[in-house]
Amino acid sequence: MGKLRVLVVDDSKISRVMIAENLRDTDFEVCGMAADAAEAVRLYEELRPDAVTMDMNLPDANGLECSRRIIIMDPDANIVMVSAMKDLNLITQGKAIGIRAFLQKPIAKQDLVDALHLLCEAGESRLTTFRELYAKPFARALQEGTAGLLRMEGTAEIEEYEPRHLDVSGAAVIIGITGFTTGRAIFYLEEPVIKLFAMHMLGRATIEEIEPSEADDAVEEAANIIAGRGISKINNVLEGKELRLTPPGTIRGSKVHIVSPRMTTFCISVQLPIGTIRMNVGFAEGE
Repeated sequence: MGKLRVLVVDDSKISRVMIAENLRDTDFEVCGMAADAAEAVRLYEELRPDAVTMDMNLPDANGLECSRRIIIMDPDANIVMVSAMKDLNLITQGKAIGIRAFLQKPIAKQDLVDALHLLCEAGESRLTTFRELYAKPFARALQEGTAGLLRMEGTAEIEEYEPRHLDVSGAAVIIGITGFTTGRAIFYLEEPVIKLFAMHMLGRATIEEIEPSEADDAVEEAANIIAGRGISKINNVLEGKELRLTPPGTIRGSKVHIVSPRMTTFCISVQLPIGTIRMNVGFAEGE
């Protein structure tokens, strides 16, 4: 399968170049660029791209009007609204026209790629869609969160997790996901890693300084922070389809059996000097 083609509409040459650079080495490629609405409509009719990034400030018509013209021509057009401000009124107007994704400048590369995957998901398998839209944001959140909390760098890896249950020995923090889709995130550490994790997170010199209850509290707080970061990344792309987290709950033990019925599930892990940090995220298959 070839790359998906994107038309970039922005009156700023610098912005057009930056978006094109963000799409380098991804599943997308820029097939055309337009500096105004008239050129955008003409190029869309000529090129029929898979998706469009649409700046809101154009010299001859605003981005909403330009999008409206394109959608009249092609009701299935996939348009990402790009704006310098997160203007709720603008977003509401965009939804009414048929725009389904919204990004704020400056655009992070991964947010742009995720938004485009969201728009172009129709031809993809459910597993691929869930991986791109839900698992990858959580993977970035786990990688960024552990780096910020522990001051340790690691690369997150994602694997599909097929079993309908998860066996945990150590500590597991379970957080529910509600909203547009439902699911849950389980942040878990093996017993030898728990106090080391808390020691680095709290800036202590030795694990002897960490009380068991303090270690549990640190792990639960870290899980809440990381899951919150993951949900925020998803909500930035799924504008208007907000997800929320339920309060976390922690369980400890040996071979704790956690059942995950009817969920598409992924195991995300980051290997750090203190051990492996894992998060199991699952989303309801009925959504």
